[in-house]
Amino acid sequence: MPDSTVPGDRLREMRLIRGLTQEQLAERAGLSLPTVKKLERGGSARIETYHALARALRVTTSTLFETGGPRRRTHADDDRFDLMALRQAVAPPVTPSGRLRLAATVEPEPDLQQMKHTATALDEAYHRDDYLTVAELLPALIQSTHVAVDHFDSGSQRIEALKLRADALQMAGRYLTQLRAYDLAHLALRESMRDAAAAGDALRGGAAVYLEGWTLIREARLDEAEQVAAATADDIEPRLSRASRDELGVWGRLLLKASAAAARNNKPSEAKDFVQMARAAGAALGNGSGGAGYKSGRFNNLSAAYQAVENYMVAERPDRVLGLSERISAAGASTSNTKHRHLLDVARAHVLLRHDDEAEGILAALYEESPDWLSHQRMAADVFSDVLRKRRRLTQRQRKLAEFFSVA
Repeated sequence: MPDSTVPGDRLREMRLIRGLTQEQLAERAGLSLPTVKKLERGGSARIETYHALARALRVTTSTLFETGGPRRRTHADDDRFDLMALRQAVAPPVTPSGRLRLAATVEPEPDLQQMKHTATALDEAYHRDDYLTVAELLPALIQSTHVAVDHFDSGSQRIEALKLRADALQMAGRYLTQLRAYDLAHLALRESMRDAAAAGDALRGGAAVYLEGWTLIREARLDEAEQVAAATADDIEPRLSRASRDELGVWGRLLLKASAAAARNNKPSEAKDFVQMARAAGAALGNGSGGAGYKSGRFNNLSAAYQAVENYMVAERPDRVLGLSERISAAGASTSNTKHRHLLDVARAHVLLRHDDEAEGILAALYEESPDWLSHQRMAADVFSDVLRKRRRLTQRQRKLAEFFSVA
């Protein structure tokens, strides 16, 4: 049978190898027959749909994209004029001798301390979902770090300038991934890794790899996401008895990113192994946390449990999701975005178990608490669509949520 690189062709090929009809595959995957037909004709779907099909076919999800690895999805960003300022900052014009300086202006010595304050403020804006502030100020911060790296050619100030630019570029990669501008996000993160390496900061480089893994998962490049996170985790693996909190935090985060990729790639055993290793990092931290100063985010003894819940949701084990979620809630609190993402998994589990009122209640609470964050979560809109699947008359709350999610 000829090798295929188009997902629809690969899906049909694997279905025929298994001796299944389209109807049988749809039933096994818990999908509608029109969905399977559409995909085999060349249509597209969310990664969760491909994962369900892969599970039904007993193959890795990446098998459905191309032989030997996931399909590279190209998201051209050249027509995103709203990203022009960020594009100019992340990908400035260069000459054979280096970055082009567009104007021969005399500038004061860069103020590294002020740049740190700006970076902290932007990070806080991102985490409170103030994306307008991020979009307005992040390009200028990156441009300032370019100037600083050019200005300080040696010594501790150059190291500090490189770290600041690495962090600013990681902010850009994180923000661009949220906007699905993946190609530009990859470029920002690659440049961040170079700066981290030049500064001799392996943990900062590891944080950039963690964000790269998120971008790769969004692109369905699941094999690569797992491999790059696992390889980097191996490179920086600390001795637990001597490790700093930051070492444990970044290492643990990388393991969880590898687990997330493996779970989506229909590799539950590998996903579980990564979570178990991350639990060791959490245990070493005790009641504290690590990695808060890095863009991979804060890691604590609950982080691995959250990832385990997410993995159960990917495997469509709603009973396990709800059971483990109750234990997490009793154990303590976490950062808002982590908790919010976890609650979407819980809402999805309720939908699968036909607990529609409970799912709706979670979405309504998230809407009241963090509407800006919720507006960027496609999973939330999908869950609410399922809640309304058989409703003929909507309550006032349902009408408000339907308008918010643009659900007819």
